[in-house]
Amino acid sequence: MYGTVLFDLDGTLTDPGIGITNSVMYALKKYGIEPSDRSELYKFIGPPLTESFERFYGFTPGQAKEAVEFYREYFKDKGIFENRPYKGIDVLLSSLKNAGMILAVATSKPEVFAERILEHFDLAQYFTVTAGSNLDGSRISKADVINYALETLKVNDKTSVLMVGDREHDVIGAKAAGIDCVGVLYGYGSREELESAGAGSIAQTVEELQNMLLYTVTTVS
Repeated sequence: MYGTVLFDLDGTLTDPGIGITNSVMYALKKYGIEPSDRSELYKFIGPPLTESFERFYGFTPGQAKEAVEFYREYFKDKGIFENRPYKGIDVLLSSLKNAGMILAVATSKPEVFAERILEHFDLAQYFTVTAGSNLDGSRISKADVINYALETLKVNDKTSVLMVGDREHDVIGAKAAGIDCVGVLYGYGSREELESAGAGSIAQTVEELQNMLLYTVTTVS
């Protein structure tokens, strides 16, 4: 059993679909782009925003940075709370903490926003550390965030640490940081995406994840 568990935020602890897509639409409208289907923007949930604006809309690095600023105009006061915890997440976190596990959040979202979200939904009480990116665009890769979380937690034995996330970036970042990763399917990533990235185990539901972490997971390779 793992002693420390790191959780991704978006698509793993909470469903931010409405808030993130509304914020992306707000930013894209500044460039005369109006997607016809909200679901087209779900691919923005998880990866760093600058990377997504460049990859999916061909923005230059400068445009992507500007687009993130537009995104935050909407997100910082409204989009941030167009969000909800997944059903059963509070029970999962409470069970893990009561079992003696150390819990932390590792997200590419700016740390200041992640902290506000966790406080708003009364989830902050479960976490020893909330690790995220900086508003200036630094520490945005998942590997960098995970390593920052591990350093803050003063982890010496990486074999005792598990990352939980819903996208390939979580799996790839965990592997780069030298820790194991479990993927979840109730968020925004597919089984194919998670398996291709190298997730050692995959949970379909919050309940399955809870059983996996408390009772069945011993090693994930």
